[in-house]
Amino acid sequence: MNILDDLKLQYKLGGIAMRVIYWNIACFLISLIFFYQFSSGQFVFPNWIALSSDPQVFLFKPWTFLTYAFFHYGFLHLLFNMMVLNFASNLFLTFFSQKQYLGLYILGAIFAGVAFSLSFYFLNISAPIVGASAAIMAVLVAVTTYQPLMNIRLMLIGNVKLWHITGVILILDLMQFRLDNMGGHISHLAGAVFGFIFIKSLQQGTDLSKIVSKVLDFFANLFRKSPATPFTKVHKNYKKPTEKVTSRIVTKDKTQQQIDEILDKISQSGYDCLTKEEKEFLFKAGK
Repeated sequence: MNILDDLKLQYKLGGIAMRVIYWNIACFLISLIFFYQFSSGQFVFPNWIALSSDPQVFLFKPWTFLTYAFFHYGFLHLLFNMMVLNFASNLFLTFFSQKQYLGLYILGAIFAGVAFSLSFYFLNISAPIVGASAAIMAVLVAVTTYQPLMNIRLMLIGNVKLWHITGVILILDLMQFRLDNMGGHISHLAGAVFGFIFIKSLQQGTDLSKIVSKVLDFFANLFRKSPATPFTKVHKNYKKPTEKVTSRIVTKDKTQQQIDEILDKISQSGYDCLTKEEKEFLFKAGK
């Protein structure tokens, strides 16, 4: 098996978490081809992929509230995000379904995107944003809210509680809030808030991921071919042919077949309906 076949097998059998990671990697490779400027050494994403804080842009390109969560500004940005996503995904899927995972990832990205756009709009700042960090924070905080005291073994450190790891990440975001990537940190914190809301809603009996599942099922059924119904011709004067009555006895030896037929006759009409010969035969067979 070559590397390509191995990757295909991992994509097929790895579940939704592995597929989301593959989608992020694929989008990064696409952006390297189309959106990377070698002259400046930077990515320049068009406004139909990156999420803008300008209402004149995002109101007419609402899909950018999701597409931004699959693109990254650089390899290290992608690598760190995918490492955290893999960590958070494995924990989340220990307790919840794959549909809930996908729903949380998508809704977390949208919620964080709305928070970013509104906050930058009111701050009168115009800037685009890309990255899966907000959706990843939603997954991480969700599983932390559900199992905060879960033991996690870290290399060189030992056992720590899950909430310790999540808390450190959130504190680092807060500490960098006024630095260059303020929009990114706003979206990270918004994703964390949504992860908390998602679990609390779930514990109260409301599964927000069903919104995504219903939308995806709608589009899946829309493009799925309905099975062809064979044409049947109906005749008004059609008379159902009478079925030939056959013995219910299957292939057996002759004596056993005769016994079964007599017993069948008794079950239908009673013992008294038997002829003298049938009664004698049944008596001899019972010896």
